[in-house]
Amino acid sequence: MNKTLTFIGAGNMARSLIAGLVQDNTTLQLHIADPDPLALDSIQKNWPTVQVFQDNRSACFQADIIVLAVKPHLLLSVCENLRETIQTTQPLIVSIAAGVREDRISQALGTELPIVRCMPNTPALVQAGATGLYANAQVSDEQRSDAEAILRAVGITLWFSDEDQLDAVTAVSGSGPAYFFLVMEAMQAAANQLGLKQEEARLLVLQTALGAAKLAMESSDDVAVLRERVTSRGGTTEAALQVLNQGGLHELFQQALSAAQQRAKELAKS
Repeated sequence: MNKTLTFIGAGNMARSLIAGLVQDNTTLQLHIADPDPLALDSIQKNWPTVQVFQDNRSACFQADIIVLAVKPHLLLSVCENLRETIQTTQPLIVSIAAGVREDRISQALGTELPIVRCMPNTPALVQAGATGLYANAQVSDEQRSDAEAILRAVGITLWFSDEDQLDAVTAVSGSGPAYFFLVMEAMQAAANQLGLKQEEARLLVLQTALGAAKLAMESSDDVAVLRERVTSRGGTTEAALQVLNQGGLHELFQQALSAAQQRAKELAKS
């Protein structure tokens, strides 16, 4: 892509995307705008080829693609500030702000533009993210490919035809890392109670989580099949799983994800 890509906001997600794109030897010309000079200094020290701006409009003037990487409560005011510039240049807009729907972004920009909404998650910070994407009717096939290439720099991508499905993506992968952190936290505490030292428990739990995820990603079998393979009849794993199932683990996760999805819908309306 011999195009200019501008990031509005120099936060963690923008930095992760830049790192992934640079690592992938992108041909994109990368620009970034942020009012914080210290954040821009850090960007230039890490990635000298990235052009930095303190003024959003100056950074967007020649942009083919603009990634809106600001906090959701700031997004609409940022769009209104960029309205005149963007109406002139008609770039592809990629928003990674959670909860702000495409129609509200379009309204703030004051014109019908190609807009892609993305729901990445925090493992994108280590190039292991999962991102759901939704494109409005103005997005061309080439622009879909461009947006996908940008987000693939930090992990896997999945397209959804219905914007409402991003609420479910938020519940599953957006909030999902916290669920796994909670399970790891509980396992570490239980391991301490069993007599393992804190660092021993931490290393065993984290490596086991990493290994299980890697095994599941590299296997063509469903996770239920993998679980059955490590559950010997009458063995230790079966004893542990019986306790978890008796505690209603599946029902708890159903309730938890439903609550997260409902909250995502409420936030999008507010």
